[in-house]
Amino acid sequence: MSHNKETTTMSSNNMFSKGKKSGHECELRPGGMLVQKRDSNSDRNSDSAAMSTIMVKVKYGSAYHELRVSSHASFGELKKMLRECTGLHAQDQKLMFKKKERDSKSYLDVERVRDGSKLVLFEKIESRERRMLETLRIAKKEKTSKSLKEINHQVQPLAHKVSALEAGASTGEVVAELHIESLTENLMRILITLNEIFAEGDLKLQKSEQVRRVQKHIETLDTLKMKREKNVPQKIKAVEEQQLKHWDSVVVTTKWETFD
Repeated sequence: MSHNKETTTMSSNNMFSKGKKSGHECELRPGGMLVQKRDSNSDRNSDSAAMSTIMVKVKYGSAYHELRVSSHASFGELKKMLRECTGLHAQDQKLMFKKKERDSKSYLDVERVRDGSKLVLFEKIESRERRMLETLRIAKKEKTSKSLKEINHQVQPLAHKVSALEAGASTGEVVAELHIESLTENLMRILITLNEIFAEGDLKLQKSEQVRRVQKHIETLDTLKMKREKNVPQKIKAVEEQQLKHWDSVVVTTKWETFD
């Protein structure tokens, strides 16, 4: 008996040592069988070798869609394929398997989806509405940003002209009233456009900064106009009033021609 027990012990030791020499980790299965231990990667590779793709049947409304997909794909990848079939955005899809909604990050093989498995697809109405609102919000933000950039380009040349008038007035140069009125009118139009723009967050700060900038230029022109009123002789004022009337009539005529 002792001899047999010793022989059995030596035999078991030889089995373990053999497993170690081959470089593989072993595990003892129920019944005393010693086998090579399989990790998840080896399982996945062997499964892939046996069956890399499966056919699943998805019911959406009254229609059925048969899709061939990798057995190791995620539900999210399956949703992307279903989008091509149904036109339903992946974020708006509710994919059910065995009466339970499956997460997009879950894998088909892990959730035991097999060849010939049946799934049911529903549309997430609330998700679609949220996504549409978010799309509209982004589009509106992009439009506001574009409008503010365009206004900034419009203000730049006007700002240079205001600075030029201010510099000329500081050296004693007589500033033409026509120039002051024209610049003021253009800046007022821009100010009205800015007030009509709805902005949020960073864009709201950008809008407020542009409003302050335009208002500052208008205030500068008002100051130049008041100084001019005090210093310009009446004779020059009378000539300029005639120029202004002529300029107004040209503007009105131009507008009528445009409408015609």
